[in-house]
Amino acid sequence: MSIPLILDVDTGVDDAFALMVAARDPQADLRAVTCVAGNASVDKVLANTLYVLEAAGAAEVPVAKGAARPLLAPPHDAGHVHGPDGLGGFSRQSDRRADPLPAVDLLRRELTSAMANGERITVVPLAPLTNIALLLRTYPEAAAGIERIIFMGGSAGAGNASAVAEFNVWHDPEAAAIVLAACRDLGVAVTMYGLDVFTAVTVSGDDAARLKELPDPAAQLAGNLIEAHRSVFQADRITLGDAGAVLAALDPAGIRTQALPVRVDAGYGHGRGQTIVDRRDWTGDVEVEPATHRLGGAPTMVDVALGVDARRYADRWLAAFGG
Repeated sequence: MSIPLILDVDTGVDDAFALMVAARDPQADLRAVTCVAGNASVDKVLANTLYVLEAAGAAEVPVAKGAARPLLAPPHDAGHVHGPDGLGGFSRQSDRRADPLPAVDLLRRELTSAMANGERITVVPLAPLTNIALLLRTYPEAAAGIERIIFMGGSAGAGNASAVAEFNVWHDPEAAAIVLAACRDLGVAVTMYGLDVFTAVTVSGDDAARLKELPDPAAQLAGNLIEAHRSVFQADRITLGDAGAVLAALDPAGIRTQALPVRVDAGYGHGRGQTIVDRRDWTGDVEVEPATHRLGGAPTMVDVALGVDARRYADRWLAAFGG
């Protein structure tokens, strides 16, 4: 049975890995892709996304441009990881053009259309959650068309953008807080595919060499991107990163999750952008909780990914290119 998907991306090397498997896996039914500023400016993200989908043979998938900056904070790209073009130096101009609708309206259109056909779509945000926050606050009725949100972001432990915050959530913590609150209020199921599993699913230099030998533009691009990240991190193996969240949508048995209360720190101290995952067996002093709720709202119950079958997901990603 195919799984209808929408990806929200800030393409990005590992977003490219995710787009490739979403376009190629036989179980994936990629309905649309929306773009947001994050790893690079939204214009670079849009150009990279159109190019990657074209290389992957999915040029017919509608792609829309979304938010050019976080809701409140200034944007901060990740060019030090993904290169000035956001794609490790391998970005190319596509002949394709974006859908004329803004990202939020494309999301609404696809979710409404799915509902009319008796379907629901799994939404996989791999980027700052700005577009998704705008969708759920502007068109809350569209949430009825969402099967589940599986977002790449957050951490139950250490961060990468700061000691406690993961980049996507840190880039727009207000948006992340809004999305979790909206999902709680609208009854949307949420999975957090965060740093606890993000780095575990890896591919090697040997994998890159094999991919580059295939007569397949997407495989060759994938091999080049692996090599680009190997050079950045000075490592033989590099993470597939965001691709793991797509694989979690296609093969949820490959991750181990625990339902836990999660909040986002949207303050301006050292904890800004932290996903506060409450793993206590005892929830503390009951008289303190109401005050906490008044300040930031009740937490959202989230299925937090705490373990992953890394070999299973890496093999499935490689299979998208024929093995």
